[in-house]
Amino acid sequence: MPLIVRTDRELGLPGVDAALRAAGHELVLLPDGVGEDELIRAAAEAALILMCYTPIGARAIASAPRLKGIVKYGVGIDAIDIAAARARGIPVVNVPEYAEETVAEGAMALLLALAKRLQPIGRAMAEQGWIWPEARWLGGDLAGKTLGLIGLGRIGRSMARMAGAGFRMRVLAYDPHAEAERFAAAGVERRGDLLAMLAECDAVSVHCVLNQESRGLIGARAFAAMKPSALFVNVSRGAIVDEAALLAALAERRIAGAALDVYASEPLRRHGHPLSALYAMDNVILFPHLTFFTQEACQRLEADTLARCFEILEGRPVLVKSRDPRLRAQGPGVRFVEE
Repeated sequence: MPLIVRTDRELGLPGVDAALRAAGHELVLLPDGVGEDELIRAAAEAALILMCYTPIGARAIASAPRLKGIVKYGVGIDAIDIAAARARGIPVVNVPEYAEETVAEGAMALLLALAKRLQPIGRAMAEQGWIWPEARWLGGDLAGKTLGLIGLGRIGRSMARMAGAGFRMRVLAYDPHAEAERFAAAGVERRGDLLAMLAECDAVSVHCVLNQESRGLIGARAFAAMKPSALFVNVSRGAIVDEAALLAALAERRIAGAALDVYASEPLRRHGHPLSALYAMDNVILFPHLTFFTQEACQRLEADTLARCFEILEGRPVLVKSRDPRLRAQGPGVRFVEE
């Protein structure tokens, strides 16, 4: 039976692992941070690679002559050399729909926690048992404030609905790849100039994919455009942000606070990481890339991942649900959801 390699074994997929083994496949699990040489050795005879964060580069793809497909059990595909896979006719597929509401809920939870000062108040309560109203504990309301979304895909639209209908926020969005009808349907005000939009916002939340266009999109100029009272949330990809510029903006209180679930270099560490200084900041909430991690989302993720695996292993065209043009440009061996 074909060999299957799954990277990032720390992200448990018990249903996927059990089903593939029950079907008779040999399954090799590799840890997060596995080196390219070890990956190449493990996948030399593999028919299928499942990955989440581990880069799958051209060398690894070229070194696996039996490879039939690459499945990203998650959304972002920036760690896969899709051009190298296409050159060999190897389908690449992700699981884009499993956590749309889940991640949007996570972003909203982080924004609420920032606005209400939940983390520093919780720490003070744990240390002191009780606190009294003081200026440093003063929170803010979301109702009536302006939220700016960077990206209006599935998660961005869910966030827009929660913020607008749920919290009565005014919602703006910047997405140069979205048609006007998408903004109107989401009840969102369209903005074509990112910096001008940021200047209007009381809170900013990032929901775009990472690609060459968006890498470093939010940098020093963006943070300079924001209000000093603005809150910043990123649940998308760390590298969309110039993290040195973010660190400076927070340290100098040029923005009021940030809540982060993603980082350009993961895992985040207390020492020796470019963002280690964030741990000491009381206007920052750090989450360990887990806004997707709920029971319901994991069930959807495993079901979709298994369906894509068996399509590839059985030689059927694999279903691509993503609208990402890098995946939509694939040819033989794939089929697409209807537009």
